[in-house]
Amino acid sequence: MRLIHRSGAIDPEGGEPTAPSERVLAEDVEVADSALSQALGLMFRRSIPDDYALVFRFDEADSRSLHMAFVPFAIDAVWLVDGEVTKVKRLRPWIGLGWGTADTVVELPAGAADGVEPGDTVEVES
Repeated sequence: MRLIHRSGAIDPEGGEPTAPSERVLAEDVEVADSALSQALGLMFRRSIPDDYALVFRFDEADSRSLHMAFVPFAIDAVWLVDGEVTKVKRLRPWIGLGWGTADTVVELPAGAADGVEPGDTVEVES
């Protein structure tokens, strides 16, 4: 599986949409599909690979929070509703907190979500 980011940038001078772009955010995608894996998230890991993503899927969009307790490295968090980005935030090691509306939350190494903006799409491809 891989995680794909698609964006259609707006030309700041004319306000017209430009050609959409696509890039791979991660080639190594893990889905937290059990209550235990969702509760643990990235806790107690020493690091994650540069091309890694941890995906949390939920049945419906709701307020979803993340904490960085026992996570000793920074991450980028992306909140999605129906594949559309609603929020992106860098979370600090150990003390970071974040929340947003989502039916899917993605955790990536810090810097991996640079350029991902609300309104873009992010999806897992097999």
